[in-house]
Amino acid sequence: MQIRGKSASENWIVLKRFPEFMKGNGMKYVGSMFSVVVSVLTSFLTPLLIAGAVDAVTDTMNGAGTNPVNLPGFLARWFNVRGGAEYLARHIWIVAALLVGVSLLGGLFQYLRGKWSAEASETIAERMRTRLYAHLLDMDYDYHVKAQTGDLIQRCTTDVDTVRRFLASQVIEIFRTVIMVVLALSLMSAIHVKLTLISLVLIPPLFGLAFWFFHWVQKLFREADEADGQLSAMLQESLTGVRVVRAFGRQRYESDRFTVCADAVHDKSVRISRVMAVYWSGSDMLSMAQTGMTLLFGIYFATRGEITTGNVLTFVSYISMLIWPIRQLGRILQDLGKSIVAMKRLYEVLDAPAEKDTPGAGEAPLYEEIRFDHVGFGYDGQPVLEDVSFAVKPGQTVAILGATGSGKSTLMNLMQRLYDAHSGQITVGGRDIRTIEKKYLRSRVGYVLQEPFLYSRSIRDNLAITDSNATDADIERVAKITHSDGFIAQFKEGYGTMVGERGVTLSGGQKQRIAIARTLLRDNDILILDDSLSAVDTETDRAIREALKEGRSKGSRVPTTFIISHRLTTLADADLILVLEDGRIAQQGTHEQLIHMDGMYQKVYRIQAALEDELMNEELGMRNEELER
Repeated sequence: MQIRGKSASENWIVLKRFPEFMKGNGMKYVGSMFSVVVSVLTSFLTPLLIAGAVDAVTDTMNGAGTNPVNLPGFLARWFNVRGGAEYLARHIWIVAALLVGVSLLGGLFQYLRGKWSAEASETIAERMRTRLYAHLLDMDYDYHVKAQTGDLIQRCTTDVDTVRRFLASQVIEIFRTVIMVVLALSLMSAIHVKLTLISLVLIPPLFGLAFWFFHWVQKLFREADEADGQLSAMLQESLTGVRVVRAFGRQRYESDRFTVCADAVHDKSVRISRVMAVYWSGSDMLSMAQTGMTLLFGIYFATRGEITTGNVLTFVSYISMLIWPIRQLGRILQDLGKSIVAMKRLYEVLDAPAEKDTPGAGEAPLYEEIRFDHVGFGYDGQPVLEDVSFAVKPGQTVAILGATGSGKSTLMNLMQRLYDAHSGQITVGGRDIRTIEKKYLRSRVGYVLQEPFLYSRSIRDNLAITDSNATDADIERVAKITHSDGFIAQFKEGYGTMVGERGVTLSGGQKQRIAIARTLLRDNDILILDDSLSAVDTETDRAIREALKEGRSKGSRVPTTFIISHRLTTLADADLILVLEDGRIAQQGTHEQLIHMDGMYQKVYRIQAALEDELMNEELGMRNEELER
């Protein structure tokens, strides 16, 4: 899942897609921009007020108190009517009051700017996360099989937050920079053109340094983001499998793996820091040099009488105010580079095709005959199933036996349309399964996985995950069917007992019973047990199967059932047994038929029968020894 492309055209395409998430927040951004204009105007007004006060005091001390004051339009007229510079010098508190008022006004609009931009960006981030999560849920099963969970988590959290921060501050900061540059140049040019040009000498190098920084930092941030994603994926995987790590004493190995990933993140972060250090130190040097040039030439022009002392102070203030946003351009471009990388990663997910139904697909009865006609399927060009054909009548039980990798689970994945067959056809009641809506199909198919997944919630919540409207009576009914009620009653909190992440506080058999029970809570037309009885003892296995025969759903109808197992006692009562070898059906029939046919089933039967006899003889021997004692 690498980021492809880094050209300016691709960056522009990504930037053009930002408005997709900004819809509905336009007025908040307009309000933020208006607040920026007001706050910028107040910030530029402050040096003018100070310069006017300094010039007025200077003129009065030099005996030129009748000179007009050096203030913006309406203020100049107001003071000049009352006595000019001398009046201002004697009433300097008025300027102080104006400075306080301007600062308060600027602070108010700075607050409004932050408030509105934050509200807009948080709304956008929420929309992003919601859309990403919804899209991830709708994506093909194959996508999730190949994707790294930790990397997807980072895209939905860190990458979204990167974009949020850019939209919250830097979008408005770009507008603020443009406004400040335009106003500063206009006001400075009106005061003294030559000094204005001198004050801009080092601005182009600052721009050049900022864009160089942007070019390099975007590449580095992409590499760092991907390294961080790999670290998150590795951490998530290790913590999820912490019991396996401890069971096999692999703490040192996993720690070394984590160190390698952490070192990669460290190295890339250090490279970014070095580039940032070069930029900020270089921009600091240019900024200081530019301010120094402005001050020196300002003093020179002031001694020649071309500019007042107050105007020199104004120039120094303005050039500092002008250089800061230009210098900040590096930070803006840095965050822009981060956001472009983050957006590319987000759009990699959003642009990945969602799972779709065949045009015209709809609902159809599923409690019908199921038929596989010459079905074939493979992963990445490697065949897994070839020429698979069989038929199942409604309510029958089909058992599937086969070696690891023979295609048993793949066969059931095709039944649920997690994948579609590459050749042949699967029909339900004569209707091609591809013409049935996937969502509807899966809502009528109960699938109990070989490795049951339980949420870090209570037992009751885990049981009710398939039916949020289930009553306590419904939950207790399916718990009894799967013989889960016994061990649940032993917990202090009963059905309210928290099971821990992935059901870690329960045994393998207990987790499988809970998984079967929650599947039975829903009214299923088809039931798939993918080796889901393997972790329970043979007596519990038999009790569950007998309970299922009596009525395993809310109604009295027994669903068509597929059972994958290596335990022949589980398979023996099936109406049809399929034996898979190398992706093909090597044998099919009933238990009585297959034990008299040469093949895998007969071999497994003899091995398991011999083991059972040996165990029985051992048990009888132990009993005899006890009796003799």
